[in-house]
Amino acid sequence: MTEVVLAASHGTSSPEGRAAVRRLVDAVAAALPSKVIGCHVDVEQPDVPTALAEAARIEGADNAVIVPLLLSAGYHVYVDLAESAAEARLPTTVTAALGPDARLAEVLAHRLAEAGYRPGDAVVLAAAGSSDERAVADCHRTSALLSARLERPVSIGFISAASPSLPAAVAMARVHAPGTRVVLATYLLAPGYFSTLAEQAGADIVAAPLLTPTSTPEGIVELVIERVPADRKTLTSR
Repeated sequence: MTEVVLAASHGTSSPEGRAAVRRLVDAVAAALPSKVIGCHVDVEQPDVPTALAEAARIEGADNAVIVPLLLSAGYHVYVDLAESAAEARLPTTVTAALGPDARLAEVLAHRLAEAGYRPGDAVVLAAAGSSDERAVADCHRTSALLSARLERPVSIGFISAASPSLPAAVAMARVHAPGTRVVLATYLLAPGYFSTLAEQAGADIVAAPLLTPTSTPEGIVELVIERVPADRKTLTSR
């Protein structure tokens, strides 16, 4: 059986974000025996249908696996990627998203430390947000994982589509802990438009996203590799 892996990120116009995701895809490709194709659900090319067409042209390829490089499972996973898989020429499966996972919480804690976090700071998890309740629930689980890792409360704010908004969450943190620094744990895969919005949300310190153009945490590479399922347990199959 010859399997092709599609590493499907959201896509961004940010050069830094593109470089950060490319480093992750390259690391995954170096670790897997399968052919790995980077693709995107929005903004960038190749899009997922184009990557699936490329996979079908690979000699000997008999199936494809789409691994969403997304932190939670919402519309892109359950609709966009599922539809692309259903329309593919190769039998195609879509795996779970990357989060929530304790390894992501560990990377978040590391980024906070890099940014200058100190015990006693008020921590807010800055999440992208979604209109899909399942994705929002995933973000709340990540907040709980980070809280356990830091051994202190972590509140959450959303950059888009869900409540509370990130600026409101920062303001609430100031009310609940007056005089305390507010630090954002940026729960975004890579730099881009949303990370810029996080930087403008009013916090005292904003940690870097999980990936940067010069840093690809091993735990995230492991997560992607583990999503290529030997037991074929997937969200979507054809």
